[in-house]
Amino acid sequence: MRSNRQQPSPPPASTPANRSHTLDAVLAEVRACRLCAPHLPLGPRPVLVAHREARILVVGQAPGTKVHASGVPFDDASGERLRDWMGMDRSTFYDPLRVVFLPMGFCYPGRGTSGDLPPRPECAIAWRAKLLAQLPRVELTLLVGQYAQAWHLGAQRQSTLTETVRCWRDYGPHQIPLPHPSPRNNIWLARNPWFEQEVVPMVRERIEALNRTGS
Repeated sequence: MRSNRQQPSPPPASTPANRSHTLDAVLAEVRACRLCAPHLPLGPRPVLVAHREARILVVGQAPGTKVHASGVPFDDASGERLRDWMGMDRSTFYDPLRVVFLPMGFCYPGRGTSGDLPPRPECAIAWRAKLLAQLPRVELTLLVGQYAQAWHLGAQRQSTLTETVRCWRDYGPHQIPLPHPSPRNNIWLARNPWFEQEVVPMVRERIEALNRTGS
């Protein structure tokens, strides 16, 4: 006998609205994350920005105290230099439809003997793959510093940050390793003038090309 029970409806087709909601849901989970709370001297305050339409991904290290206080990525002297390297003004840099900010650690990790501590490893393990899966339009990833390069390049990175950045052609055009733009790296920049002569113009050209090909 044929059952009169109504068959379950098929799941709704994936639509841009549904996919956006999925990213929103993951972001909400991240912002509520307390995995590292016992290790964070200022407590959890995840700092990240992501939108499905953005085509540029900036992968930094972890927030410093100023960014922790403001909740704005690269809201410090490092951000001023990074904007200059990218050839962007502040409003474009912080347009979520253009630039995603996903540091390797979303919360301020505290101070060590020679500066801020490394990003907490729990962060990338718990959230990175979920977030990257929701960013289908990213065409350029800037890997800022050794921790970003270690995770994204893996065995392809060189033995030092300097050599990894020097070999930028091996990773392009979709991934570009950069030194950290912190004022602490002024000596490194002075010793490696090729970076601002060769790599910075190429970064700007890549970003201008993305802008020309549509939003």
